[in-house]
Amino acid sequence: MLEPAIQYTPMGPFVPRSVSMTEMLCYFAGALVVSALGVWWIIWRGGRIGLDEPDTRRKMHAKPIPRLGGAPIFLAVGLACLVAGYIGGLGWTRWLPVAICNALIFSVGFVDDLKPLGARVKLVGQIGTALILYSLGVSIDILSNPFGEGAVNLGWWSLPLTLLWLVSIPNIVNLIDGMDGLAGGFGLFLCLTLAFLGYYSGQPDVLVVSLAMAGALGGFLIFNLPPAKIFLGDGGAYFIGFFIASVSLFTSNKGSIIGALLVIIVALGVPILDTFFAIMRRAVRGVSIFNADAEHIHHRLILLGYTKGGALATMYAVCVVLSLVGMSILMTKGMALPIVGAFLFLLALGAAKYLGYVRSWSNFRAQFVRTMERRRQREFFRAYGRVLDFEVERCDDFQSFDTLFKHGLKRMGLSLHARADSVPELLSLSGGTKFTVHRTDDHTDLNEWHLRLDVLLPALERCREKWQLLPSGAEVITTPEAPLPPTALTA
Repeated sequence: MLEPAIQYTPMGPFVPRSVSMTEMLCYFAGALVVSALGVWWIIWRGGRIGLDEPDTRRKMHAKPIPRLGGAPIFLAVGLACLVAGYIGGLGWTRWLPVAICNALIFSVGFVDDLKPLGARVKLVGQIGTALILYSLGVSIDILSNPFGEGAVNLGWWSLPLTLLWLVSIPNIVNLIDGMDGLAGGFGLFLCLTLAFLGYYSGQPDVLVVSLAMAGALGGFLIFNLPPAKIFLGDGGAYFIGFFIASVSLFTSNKGSIIGALLVIIVALGVPILDTFFAIMRRAVRGVSIFNADAEHIHHRLILLGYTKGGALATMYAVCVVLSLVGMSILMTKGMALPIVGAFLFLLALGAAKYLGYVRSWSNFRAQFVRTMERRRQREFFRAYGRVLDFEVERCDDFQSFDTLFKHGLKRMGLSLHARADSVPELLSLSGGTKFTVHRTDDHTDLNEWHLRLDVLLPALERCREKWQLLPSGAEVITTPEAPLPPTALTA
């Protein structure tokens, strides 16, 4: 069992005091109102920055939607914490390390919402923020026995374990932020779980900040439930995840709450399971774990016939159940842990079968063989895509590359012209340009075809950059902001 040893040097005395029900409601409602007003202002104000453009693949919304929903949530929580510290007398000084690092992680995601930074840059920002929090004394130092006496001092293992905790949860929350209301709703339930832990452990400051975050998420969800008028964005997702990770360390700094981190892990069961499935399928398919797809749990539920609202309600219900299951570990002082472990294992097996990740356990080996065959086919496409990318540099003129590009498409079973058994696919280039290729209408999964076709994008981008043209004979759709020369559109 994890038992963090939170070490900090408060800038002033901290004397816990009780928080009345009226105060709890005020913090929750106040954050809700501030967040809702902030979200309404962003939607009403509009603008051209921080917009999430539809792409006809994963992002199926009808028009660009702002993804700056994390800003009003951050503002609402910040104001609530200032009120609790200066007026409520809840000893805000001991929260300075957590407050600073939550602001930093929000800034990393918010900047990415305005102008994409890239996965590696964001990961460096997350690790850097976690290192700062660790250096300020917030860490997981002890592994304790949930069934009795005894504990193990982690020593130098404290650093990687703390970093893993602080980096993984923001990314898990961000990973499930692919459906209206999903990440925000999960965050709300988890913050209410944290509020319970704060109440149970006699830590009113934990109770207040958790209720404030829950209220802020409630205000955001008013506009984020299907159909969403605003998205959380990376800033909001990282902020929610890091808030849960860092505050859970504070709920665990007393011996009476040694299972607090385990409660959060169980409550995060759905997003953790979704992350596990995503990593496994991408590893087996041979694609980057950062490569987004449309095969998350909520996508699978919709494919099974659920409406968006039905899929969301189902996942909310599972999250609530898992939060209660996690609390049972706490209430029974760890005695329920074996039962909970067995329950989660069976849940994972059942979910894999029900959602279609494993079509049949008896034919699992055959399914794995077919998956590896598709992986080899994708590797063939990737190799040809790299060859075409290199040919842009090797060719002296556009006509030579044009001939080689069409030959490459033929080798991959693709064409620039429609056939009786073909299906058109749009490749999205920079500047809003759409380049059309035609693929065979077979039984291969649509997401699989998208992975194969995306390998053509680097060569097309470099071709346009070098000659201001795209291969001839294809249908090219352009936007007014990025027109192509007429010669690039001729057959």
